[in-house]
Amino acid sequence: MPVFFIAAPQIDNRTLTITGPLLDHLRKSLRVTVGEEVWVADERRHRYLLRITSITPRELLGHIADETQGPARSHPRVVLGQAVLKGDRMDWVIQKATELGVSAIAPLISQRVIARPRAERVRAQVDRWQRIALEAAQQSECWDVPIIEPPVELASWLSSTTSAHKLILSERSEGASLMMITIPTEPDSDVVLAVGPEGGWSESDHEMAHASRWTSVTLGSRILRAETAAIVAVTLLQNRLGELG
Repeated sequence: MPVFFIAAPQIDNRTLTITGPLLDHLRKSLRVTVGEEVWVADERRHRYLLRITSITPRELLGHIADETQGPARSHPRVVLGQAVLKGDRMDWVIQKATELGVSAIAPLISQRVIARPRAERVRAQVDRWQRIALEAAQQSECWDVPIIEPPVELASWLSSTTSAHKLILSERSEGASLMMITIPTEPDSDVVLAVGPEGGWSESDHEMAHASRWTSVTLGSRILRAETAAIVAVTLLQNRLGELG
């Protein structure tokens, strides 16, 4: 069964109260019953074995039967900057990148982005993407849920990113191989990866990145769809950082 995320203040004297959408999911979708046990986790990387003691249409009560602390981070974090993709492709990237353990995802508005979020819909769209990340993290039993940032213009994001390890994925063979570049080993550092939209980066996008000291990296001569490239690149990074395999 997945690990469900809750807020630490919901726990009082080893009793957890669950309401809202999670209550509906546990009652109506999973049909949990009194006496069953489920795992829940909070924002402090604590995981709890919850034994259900009461269920009503308004709330679920449970007793904390066991508790464990998440492992200390031993590898750098991966942050994904993904140019906004059309249709459900962006949803898919957020879901799979979450499963692979990224720490945050920044939706980027670059020159060739087709599906530009409307101003009046931004908050609702970000909330939806955050729910997708939450559900993916629960299903994959992750210790953390990545933060989905509000959409941001590429130029602003490139210039404001302060990590010492900033990589922009090139669709062509320009740049160093992602498998050969030097990457950090310190667990408190970040590796930030930017991936372009369906039409790729424009020349001016690359110029802005290089002006802000981003390093171009490549997956070689094979041309991949934008959503495929994002997941392949994240997978290779996480493997090199020791998060896979």
